Amino acid sequence: MSQEIAVIGSPDFTTGFRLAGVRKFENVPDEEKDEALDEAVMRTLDDDDVGIVVMHDDDMAHLSRNAREAVEGSIEPVLVTLGGGAGSGGLREQIKRAIGIDLMEED
Repeated sequence: MSQEIAVIGSPDFTTGFRLAGVRKFENVPDEEKDEALDEAVMRTLDDDDVGIVVMHDDDMAHLSRNAREAVEGSIEPVLVTLGGGAGSGGLREQIKRAIGIDLMEED
């Protein structure tokens, strides 16, 4: 069974993914993030068809503690955050969490 990518965020953030063919998305306008982002995230995490959830790194600050712990601890689907200047260290940790090994580890 193949799983899909889902993207959560502002319409400006999700549009590019939708144009690239991502079919699962949750649009949460900036002015509604404090109220609506938790629900959108939890709905997406509960979707068995989703294997990867993409969010903007800045949106993590809008999540409640429970929602943040749910996405950070989720193995399937795995959360990938973009932006925020995390650099390769952040991406490295996300890949390690997703597959269970550090591909960039030097012997």
